[in-house]
Amino acid sequence: MLIEEKFTVKAPLQKVWDFLLDPEKIGSCVPGCEKVEITGKNTYLSVIKTKVGPISAKFKFTTTLTDIQPPRHVKAVGGGTDVDKKGMFSQESTLDLKELSVGEVEVSYKSDVKIGGVLATFGDRILRAKSKEIGEKFARSVKEKVEREA
Repeated sequence: MLIEEKFTVKAPLQKVWDFLLDPEKIGSCVPGCEKVEITGKNTYLSVIKTKVGPISAKFKFTTTLTDIQPPRHVKAVGGGTDVDKKGMFSQESTLDLKELSVGEVEVSYKSDVKIGGVLATFGDRILRAKSKEIGEKFARSVKEKVEREA
């Protein structure tokens, strides 16, 4: 499943970049994120709780930043499983920042997500709707927090 989103933030490019690469700050913007822990250079362990239809899941997964080009591009790969073994997922994502004007940045991201197990039985349409909902909440939270800091 391919997920693509973009949004603008009224803040300097470097401020947006620094925020997005801070694991604690970015984790606080992800709906359901319970934990983000640095486990190595550019590698993080996260725990995210979510609900898809009637099924609740708590994913424990690792993400590694594999291509960092400050302050405009980062690529991340990772994956993990639900702690109750209801499903698994893997993802490859890119995040790009484009300065629209001084103090205004377009944030765009693209994620290729693969889901297996019980969660995959919901089908593409339901999973896309849930992903869109999470993406909108994430974007709104990033925008609010970065703009408040700026």
